[in-house]
This record gives sequence, structure tokens and C-alpha cells, in this order.
Amino acid sequence: MTLSNIARGAVRSRVGAVVLAASVASLSLIAVPAVSANGAQGPTLVVYSAQGYDSAVVKAYNATHPGFTVTLNDNSTGPLLQQIQAEGNHPKWGVLWVDGATAFAALDLKGMLVKNSVPKNVKFNALGAANIPADRSFTPASLTVTGALCYDSSQISASQLPSTWAQLAEPAYQGLLGMNDPAQSGPTFPMIAGAMSFLGHYKKGSTAHALSVGKSFFTSLSKNGLVVNATNGPTIGAIQSQQIKMAMIQSSACYGSKLNGSFPTLAVKYLNFSVALPGVIGIDAKMPPAVRAEAAKFVAYVMSPRGQHVMQTGDPQGDSLFWPTIVGEKPANKIIPPLASAHAITINPYVWGPLESQINTWFDSSIANG
Repeated sequence: MTLSNIARGAVRSRVGAVVLAASVASLSLIAVPAVSANGAQGPTLVVYSAQGYDSAVVKAYNATHPGFTVTLNDNSTGPLLQQIQAEGNHPKWGVLWVDGATAFAALDLKGMLVKNSVPKNVKFNALGAANIPADRSFTPASLTVTGALCYDSSQISASQLPSTWAQLAEPAYQGLLGMNDPAQSGPTFPMIAGAMSFLGHYKKGSTAHALSVGKSFFTSLSKNGLVVNATNGPTIGAIQSQQIKMAMIQSSACYGSKLNGSFPTLAVKYLNFSVALPGVIGIDAKMPPAVRAEAAKFVAYVMSPRGQHVMQTGDPQGDSLFWPTIVGEKPANKIIPPLASAHAITINPYVWGPLESQINTWFDSSIANG
């Protein structure tokens, strides 16, 4: 197993480790009074986001809501979570918007999210409803899956591919498979947690058995030549350079690379399960009431038909390639198949979220750097 040092590629990745680093505190953005277009002063809402369409949404929102200003801190998920941790009891973020619910569950357990923040007038479909927590502390604004088998059809045919995750560890696929590092790639920890949950037949209670089974599985992949890159871009680059032939990554990254013409022979196969990855938005409970109220308006806009349209057109060859979570909305591109074909499972973020640091540390020491 090798860990590539290739720089982040053209496909924008979502980094998801909660690796705490106080040194990033200096990067913080400050919510300060701002002057609106009509000359009135109002507070600034700072959105911390890792979504490819976030700048388009913020621009559209500011154009139609002149009473206050929304500013954007766009980064990968890991650095954003590091910033939030470094800010501690003096947060600068008003809204967090990234893929994966596990980080939000961890924030919620610390009392850092506004409860009952899900807009009440939104009609969620089954996908959306399944990803709303009991205390309604965060909103599923979109959904992709992680654990899609992304492969180069010019190197390996569909008939040669495995049909189950367990088969990935077979000798026939030695040295052919890649994945991302969960300490850097946001979608990867939920994928690992989902694999542990599914393969370990986890239902409730202690996760010890699922952890043991999952660690054994990823160890077997490592022994079979698993190649770990930092994020989606380098992993897809490794397929394109023929270092590997396939990888387990996020669905939208695969579809985006095919649509933008950079990798026309890239294809996707779903094995016996993938892991649902909601694009989640939550509000900082530590902000002043005025900023929290403005944040609620922003979330409501994101979940409105206009906001959803901007999301689906703001990054058409990247993060816009999601399954909607709202009744009546459809995927933006026909390349996105019915979700049923992805065999997506949902993990409990309140069970697996607190284990993220432990699992990521194990993965980096035993698999990525093992």
C-alpha cells in the first residue's frame, strides 16, 4: 500500500478530518457590521463552506437580500473544522455547509448548533427526511454517495469488476484499487464507517465488533496493494495515469470528471452498498441572535426552489451532481442514475461521528502509512 503525495487535482475534493490545529486560528473570518447597498449597517453572516456552488449561492442571496451581507469562507472540510475548533468559544462562523453529517453530530453533541433550525415549510422527500436528526439541528440540503466504484473503462471492462466490497480484497484486484485518506478527504470517513457498519452487521449498542471487522477488511485491502491518495483529484489522477484502475470515492467526483471532458473513459459501478452522504447545513448556536436569525433566512433560501436551482447550476461538472432532498426536485443531469441503483445505506452520525478521530488515526497509522 502506498500513500501518494500528488497535489490536489482539478476535481475539487472535500476534506473531512477533524484534526485540531490551533495555528489555523489566524485564518478566521470575523462577523462584523457591514454597509449594505442602501447604506444601512447590518451584521455580516460568515458562511464556512466546502461546496462547489457556494459562491454562486452567496452571490444570488446577497443580490436578493440587501438588508445584510453574507460573506464566504470557502475551503475544504478539514481546514474549516480545524478553524472552528481553533476559534473555540469565540466563533466567527455563522453557518457551516459541508458534505457528511458526522461532523455536525459532533458539533451538536457539544451544544454548538442551533436546534430546530430545519426550515418548517420545506417538504422533504424520503432521502431528505431520513437524514434529519431528531433535534432538527442541521438540514440535509443535497445528497451524493461515497463508496462509488470509479473505474477507467479503457483499462478494465465492467464484466471484470467485482460486484461486492468483499471481492475487492481478492487477488484478481491486487494493486488495482485506490481510495482517499479520511484524515483529508471529507467523504472518506463516512465511507469507512459505512463499510464497518455494513460488514460488521451493526444495528445498535457497542460498535466493537463492527470496528474489528472493518479494520480487518481495510487491512486486507492494504495487503492487496491498496493505493491511498489524499483526495478525489489525486485519486482520479492515479486512475488516469494508470497507477491504478479503479477507486472507491464520491459519486459526484466521478461524474464530474467524465462530464468536463478531462477523463471521458471514466465510469461508475455501484457494488452491494454505498454510503449516503448528505450535503449538510447548520447554524452556529454561539452567534448573537441577529446573526442567528439571518442564518436561518440563508438556510431557508438554500432550501427554496430558487436556492436549489442555484445549487444545481453553480457547479454543473462537480458538486451540482447531487440527488435533491426536496419533493419535486430532480437531479440536474441525466448522468445521475436513480438512487436505488447505488444501494445506499445511511449511518447514524451520532454513533459514528464521535469515533471519527479514533478511526482516522488508526487508518493513517495502519493503512495509509502502514
